[in-house]
Amino acid sequence: MYEGSMAMSATREPATTPPVPRVTLAALLGRRELGLRLLAGPEDVALHWVHTSEMADPYPYLLGGELLMTAGVQLTDPARYVERVVEAGAAALGFGVTPVYDTVPAELVEACVRHGLPLIEVPPRTPFTAVARALWRLMAEARLHELRRVTEAQQSLATAAARPAPVPAVLGALASRLGGRAVLFGADGTVSAAAGREPGPEAARALAELAGVVGPRPGGPASASGEGGGLKLAAYALGGEGGLTLGVATERRDPGDHTVAGVAVVLLSLLTAPHRAGDASVRDAALTGLLLGTPAAETAAALSPGPWTVVHARGGDGTPFAAAGLAAALGTDLVEAGPTVRLLLPPGAAATVQPGWTLGVSAPAAADGLPAADAQAARALRRAEATRTPLARHRANGLAGLVDPDEAAAHARVLLAPLSEPQAETLRAWLSLHGSWDRTAAALGVHRNTVRQRIARCAVLLGRDLDDADVRMELWFALR
Repeated sequence: MYEGSMAMSATREPATTPPVPRVTLAALLGRRELGLRLLAGPEDVALHWVHTSEMADPYPYLLGGELLMTAGVQLTDPARYVERVVEAGAAALGFGVTPVYDTVPAELVEACVRHGLPLIEVPPRTPFTAVARALWRLMAEARLHELRRVTEAQQSLATAAARPAPVPAVLGALASRLGGRAVLFGADGTVSAAAGREPGPEAARALAELAGVVGPRPGGPASASGEGGGLKLAAYALGGEGGLTLGVATERRDPGDHTVAGVAVVLLSLLTAPHRAGDASVRDAALTGLLLGTPAAETAAALSPGPWTVVHARGGDGTPFAAAGLAAALGTDLVEAGPTVRLLLPPGAAATVQPGWTLGVSAPAAADGLPAADAQAARALRRAEATRTPLARHRANGLAGLVDPDEAAAHARVLLAPLSEPQAETLRAWLSLHGSWDRTAAALGVHRNTVRQRIARCAVLLGRDLDDADVRMELWFALR
């Protein structure tokens, strides 16, 4: 019924930050000046971009979610062509009539009907670039509208937090902005406060069950989503030790809703947190000193024995609340914002996958071992970015642990000195993806031929045979 925030999507839809609202094929068909005509398939599919190809098999050049445009220059087997387009995850197919075909081939229409692939006819007077430009405009308009909505919601929540009864006011503002129900659950699952339209018994019961899934317990997700009673449900664990959970039930779920709810989570976490004791201030001062370079021996005494976990993170939704929201989701208030967000998780807090973030996590460490843990988290983050995974943890006792870090760094600098940063990044991605041209191109957002050219140039500059397994291992070690 519900899906934890740790689950990864199996579709090929692109991840965007901040989220981009859906632009449907129906909206594009609504641009009458284009003269587009739907011949097969549904019109409610979401489009992410336009791609033009006259290849006989466009599969290697598609990422998923595209409106693929073609005039059928090399269309010899329509059934096989549609099958490959569907396998690649394209959202729809646009076929331009003339100069190759006077009409859309009937075999192509039949294949699209059979596979449920939307097929549109593009008239001779409409250039493919006009279709692409119309889609970009629709996306820009939708994005601007969503950003305005999110910004207004953030301002409304901040205003509510300054009122005499801030917690009910924030819940009321959140319910109003999302058009549904906002509930604050206690650690025992009871309703502490609520606002908005009360859902039916089935939805209320499902929301309470979903709220029980998230929480500060080790390994538990910080958020979860699902459906129940005909409503879209979401639950978010508040930061701190109170075990509170925010539940939201709405009729629909827009891309910016998660960001709006995240702001509410941060505000409610602050509003419901107990007064910070003096030792917490001492602890924060110690962490600040540690991150600024004060020797660990001078700061360890001010921190609890631990074990502590250091997390490095990049990503977020671009709002000023992003770092604070991540800290609240991970159950800590020890955070240093910046291009790379650094957090210190206390004992009992678990680092889990967070939507929109890439995380590097250290091994648990005592207070006097935090500098080493900080370096571990930085290396883990680099590995997560290289392998395009949302979270990477420090690997203890690996090959890297057998070599002195300074010696390894010196060797890597000499070995990789001939490469530019783009070349090194391409080589890192290519090696992490086992030499796959297509997957590397998709990960870097470039054409596969660009990947081939860069890797060939790397081989020349390094003077190494990149087909040699020993060479690949040495380069991967250096790039890490």
